[in-house]
Amino acid sequence: MTDAGPTGSDVRRPAGGPPPGCPAHGGAVPLSGLAYQQTPSELYRSMRREHGVVAPILLDGGVPAWLVLGYAEVTYVTAHDELFARDSRRWNQWADIPPDWPLMPFVGYQPSVLFTEGAEHQRRAGVITQALEGVDQFELAQWCRSIADQLIDGFAGSGRAELMSSYAHALPMRAAVQMCGMPAGGEDTEDLVTDLRISLDAGEGDDPVAAYIRVQERIQRLVREKRSAPGPDVTSRMLTHPAGLTDDEIVQDLISVIAAAQQPTANWICNTLRLLLTDDRFALNVSGGRLSVGQALNEVLWLDTPTQNFIGRWAVRDTQLGGRQIRAGDCLVLGLAAANTDPQIWPEGHIGAENSAHLSFSNGEHRCPYPAPLLADVVARTAIETLLERLPDTVLAVEPEELTWRPSIWMRGLTALPARFTPVVR
Repeated sequence: MTDAGPTGSDVRRPAGGPPPGCPAHGGAVPLSGLAYQQTPSELYRSMRREHGVVAPILLDGGVPAWLVLGYAEVTYVTAHDELFARDSRRWNQWADIPPDWPLMPFVGYQPSVLFTEGAEHQRRAGVITQALEGVDQFELAQWCRSIADQLIDGFAGSGRAELMSSYAHALPMRAAVQMCGMPAGGEDTEDLVTDLRISLDAGEGDDPVAAYIRVQERIQRLVREKRSAPGPDVTSRMLTHPAGLTDDEIVQDLISVIAAAQQPTANWICNTLRLLLTDDRFALNVSGGRLSVGQALNEVLWLDTPTQNFIGRWAVRDTQLGGRQIRAGDCLVLGLAAANTDPQIWPEGHIGAENSAHLSFSNGEHRCPYPAPLLADVVARTAIETLLERLPDTVLAVEPEELTWRPSIWMRGLTALPARFTPVVR
């Protein structure tokens, strides 16, 4: 892993709890537990009732931070980089963070576009934007259709499939590595995806820091390969961009691009398939009608957005937000899922799925760079429509209440989506 700022200290938090004056005082809520696994929306409502739109929370190891729950407040934070910036070296808790802290891949400073600010961020984001603009959306849809057909061929004859691992997870991975110029299907490519999953959404026994190091090493090899033999891909366009990014800068930014394209899109696909297969409103049109799939995709971004919470922003100076006193260096976690269901924007509790003003791709200078959301939509829509066209009588192989969510506070995705259908042999 790259230099993660002042994180090498051996200082540990005293056994008595968080230091005085930190936001943990005043009934801070641990950002963990079963409530996040199955019913996070209920937890967000409870936190909003008890703490308001900005709640004191505890991250792994009892580290204090703030969770921004309100739609207006998340929008304000992401629109005011001069107050809430992305460079995590500002954090006032580094003295208490061990180097093997599980959230280090999220917050340890790296020289990537994610942590840059001002003109440097505009320069780096501009390179990514132009590299992604070079992806032909019609060609991407054709790639995804071909990938989908290959994956479906692998299980269509059996009449049963676990769609999360064999389809929803695999398809955006193959599309992402193909866009970036990596060979699809190789063992090192599969290892890369596994390590990305661990670094973003570690399970019990996983080592997210070690996984991130392996991700970085594989992308370094890709950049070296494309430096010597460029092609019509995102990596090569970043290498030849007039901005002249260094190889190290490109490695870091490619990790961000691939991670954003793979895991969230996989969960978007799977969460949408779950909605289509469990909600009676879509039952009459489950064979893949374009309007129905589009509505389901958008509704999922409101109600089961793949990225639930994002860490984060760091206060540049003392300020106030949502009635809370925020100190310089405090960490703010963006509660994207909570903001999307804020009763202030949906006063009658009805989420308007036709509305696209959700915060699932964040907001402001650091939102997902255009045209990344459009490309993700192409991947997700093609994946779902192809599956439902090829296997139109797909139904769940278990009762809806038997489906379980991964125990993650950051990502919203099922552990598995077992389905059955009439066997088809091409």
